[in-house]
Amino acid sequence: MRLTRSGIALRFLFSLLLVLLSYNPSGYSYFHWVHTNIHSITPYIAIAGLVLIIGWAIYSKATINSLGVAGILLASALFGCLIWLFIYWKILDIHNTSAVAWVVEILLALLLAVGMCWSHISLRWSGQVDVDEIDE
Repeated sequence: MRLTRSGIALRFLFSLLLVLLSYNPSGYSYFHWVHTNIHSITPYIAIAGLVLIIGWAIYSKATINSLGVAGILLASALFGCLIWLFIYWKILDIHNTSAVAWVVEILLALLLAVGMCWSHISLRWSGQVDVDEIDE
C-alpha cells in the first residue's frame, strides 16, 4: 500500500481532531463537556468518551509500534525545541498560555500523525518492513 499526500493529510486531520476534541483552550472540548456536567453524566458523554479512548488507543499503539519510545522521545525533544525557537523568535509569547496550548496540541497531533505514517516512510527510505512480533 502506498502512502499518498492525501493519506498523510487525512492521518493528520484525524489526529488533530482527536487531540482537539479531547481538550482545547477554547472551552469546547470533551474535557469541558464533562467538567460542566460532572454531576449529571449522560449516555452521550459516556459514548463520546469511549470513542475518544478508542481513537487514542489506536493512534497511541500505532505511534509506539512505529516510532518506539526512543523515536517518540526524539520527536518530542524536536518539537520542544521548536516551541523554544518560536518563543526565542518572539512568535510565541510564553505568558499566553492559550497560544502555547494550541501550539503544543498541534505538535502532539503531528507526532501522532507521524507515528501513523512512519512505517510507510521507513519502508520507502530503507526498504525494511515493520511488523508486529507475534508470540507462538
